Amino acid sequence: MFVLWVGAWIASAAVMVLVLGLMFWAMVRYRRRPDNEVPSQLRYHLPLEVLYTVAPVIIVAIFFAQTVKSQTGMLERVENPDHTITVVGSKWQFTFNYLDEEATGGTPVFDTGEPSNPSELWLPVDESVRFNLISPDVNHSFWIPEFYFKLDVVPGRQNSFDVTPTREGVFTGRCAELCGLYHTRMIFKVHVVPREEYDAHLQQLQAAGQIGEPEGGIEANQIAGLAEAQKAQNAENGEQE
Repeated sequence: MFVLWVGAWIASAAVMVLVLGLMFWAMVRYRRRPDNEVPSQLRYHLPLEVLYTVAPVIIVAIFFAQTVKSQTGMLERVENPDHTITVVGSKWQFTFNYLDEEATGGTPVFDTGEPSNPSELWLPVDESVRFNLISPDVNHSFWIPEFYFKLDVVPGRQNSFDVTPTREGVFTGRCAELCGLYHTRMIFKVHVVPREEYDAHLQQLQAAGQIGEPEGGIEANQIAGLAEAQKAQNAENGEQE
């Protein structure tokens, strides 16, 4: 993704230099002379018109091909990821469920928070992680800028992607989808640490009683509001009968 990003900026800069160069060259080369002679006026210039049409098509085609190539690489699945984390995006914080971890004897544990006390995500460095994304309410977007990647969190649908963090440190993640009143406070800290620290953190969660797989609501895997609407409709039909 980084290579695509840099390549796109280089290509854009080259196009900008070419276009501005032609503009200034035309302004100087065909400026009005002291003798007040009007420059030659051309109505058609077939080679230029072909260039104006063909060049953008070629540029867009190259951008498209490189984007598809990068996207395919980013979404490539790990056959057996080292860790699986369910990310629950809800109004207005993320919850992280750590599943089947050796450090907790296979017992799921979780990190959660609220706008005034953001949650934290802990990841082991140089080990693959599969993120499964769900939402119980509205659309969110799971984004860690240092990963050069984000993915929507959509009610009724589970999106997922795999990543292997390769650099230790503390980073800031956020929701990249305008999701409501406290969207700007839907942030979280990402700790990429050695495996020993990762295991120790999960054991702390287990000792603190943060055990289970909270989903932010009973409809995290359904279309929000659909179940209540169906219940209300069934009740109304029962009363009419």
